[in-house]
Amino acid sequence: FLGITFAFRWTGAALAAGIMGFPLMVRAIRLGIEAVDKGLEDAAATLGASRSAVFLHVTLPLVTPALLAGTVLGFAKAMGEFGATITFVASIPGQTETLPSAIYTLLQVPGGEDAALRLILLSVAVSILALAVSEVLARRAARKVAGL
Repeated sequence: FLGITFAFRWTGAALAAGIMGFPLMVRAIRLGIEAVDKGLEDAAATLGASRSAVFLHVTLPLVTPALLAGTVLGFAKAMGEFGATITFVASIPGQTETLPSAIYTLLQVPGGEDAALRLILLSVAVSILALAVSEVLARRAARKVAGL
């Protein structure tokens, strides 16, 4: 497809993770968009704002927390994706091995528990960092929406 090979390549692993995380991201964003008060958009339009200005200055700031939540959910799902990756791209060390498949492989090898534990701790650290960054960004967005 488009000259890109997905089977047994890192591109396939990235595609599998993205496809599996995308529905969670879309659902969170959709709920955020549905929660936007249409009256605010209508008020901006009646005051002369163009459709793009309404989107950029009213809708997008109100939807930003949902965008962040969706991104974090999608990232978390992609980080933990195992099934689709193993099914479509296998787990070739150094090529298509993802964090969950590396942990699985290490747990199958005698004496691999220590290395698996290090990878588990790494994934926990990355997850905590992602949550912290999303929380900081969500607070900034909330302050911006509140006008502070």
